[in-house]
Amino acid sequence: MFGAEEAPQDSRISVVGLGYIGLPTAVSLAEAGFQVTGVDVDPRVIEAVNGGRAHIVEPGLEEALEVVVRKGGLKATRQHVGADAFLIAVPTPVGHDQYRTPDLTYVMAAADALASVLERGNLVILESTSPVGATREMIERFRAARPDLTFPGAGVAEADIDVDIAYSPERVIPGRTMEELRTNDRVVGGATPRAARRAAALYRRVTSGELLITDDRTAEFVKLTENAFRDVNIAFANELSMVCNDLDLNVWEVIKLANFHPRVNILQPGPGVGGHCIAVDPWFIVAQAPERARLIRTAREVNDSKPHWVIEQVERAIAGKDQARVACLGLTFKANVDDFRESPSLEIAQELTRRFPGRVVCADPYQDMLRNPGELVLSDVASACAEADVVVMLVGHEQFRGLQRPDGSRVLIDACGFWQ
Repeated sequence: MFGAEEAPQDSRISVVGLGYIGLPTAVSLAEAGFQVTGVDVDPRVIEAVNGGRAHIVEPGLEEALEVVVRKGGLKATRQHVGADAFLIAVPTPVGHDQYRTPDLTYVMAAADALASVLERGNLVILESTSPVGATREMIERFRAARPDLTFPGAGVAEADIDVDIAYSPERVIPGRTMEELRTNDRVVGGATPRAARRAAALYRRVTSGELLITDDRTAEFVKLTENAFRDVNIAFANELSMVCNDLDLNVWEVIKLANFHPRVNILQPGPGVGGHCIAVDPWFIVAQAPERARLIRTAREVNDSKPHWVIEQVERAIAGKDQARVACLGLTFKANVDDFRESPSLEIAQELTRRFPGRVVCADPYQDMLRNPGELVLSDVASACAEADVVVMLVGHEQFRGLQRPDGSRVLIDACGFWQ
């Protein structure tokens, strides 16, 4: 651990990337009194933010955004401008090779674009989920682009460094992002002790949670560890659900009774694992340690296989019934959010539509936010269920709570335990 937080010294903040993390972060910083500029490559995002409109659904976000924009605390632009501190919150997807190698294209593109506006005394914080070493790779990009500035590195005295660099990943969950940005503990890793203290001072203005100070490489791995842990535990529940099905047992009852053990807390199974964190981050570990990360890789494979298992259940239910219709309820990666990234439910609906064209109808309260529905047939939930021979409950949105459990004349495949 490094020392205590330093006194705040930064007032102008630039947040690069105004997506599911960047926009709430920018708003929270503006609420804390910083002068915030949000940078994004999408002109639709820029227009929406400057109009005080959130382009994502997140409780409390749009109301807070409207206030800070109206007060002049936040503005959005496509151009990088000077600031005291820069926060990078851009996507870090994985590739499609054997180890799903992390793709740092967006992070390094952001670093390259920032390099031209960096000045002595700046602080740069990478928030994007990254493999171990990404922060230092970013530093090398800065060093190559700006030889006139001194960056952290081996043999460089802290007093001689012109630009401080840190890594601090978010720990929020969609649906509670605004609340958790203000209250969650946060790991802050610095390339130097001074950078860590300085970044912690910035976040102290935003959160009441504990600020856990460490180095940048440790902070990078902590983020991956947290989501890999969750992925392994979900994989246990998902694998259990498939075993129980083979044994003609009710997995929901099995888990409920097992959880009465004082040291057992099994999670609930679902149609798979989605979102841009748990479904992606464990692969970062696998890519860097493929021979060691055997359990983590197996958990990923179990969770990635679960959508195919659900599809097989639907195929069995309609085998020999050429006109049978299927209703897929829920398409987002989790309940009560508009986020379709890495969604197993969307994968299931798309594959069933491909295999049984004209026989699959989908319903989701956030379906208007789905930018590329492709061949999916979208409808309201009542109409989708009314004509269905098979009802597949994939995501238990609150908007579905009034639905009656399908009667015995229809096949019910409840992948998330909605009616259990």
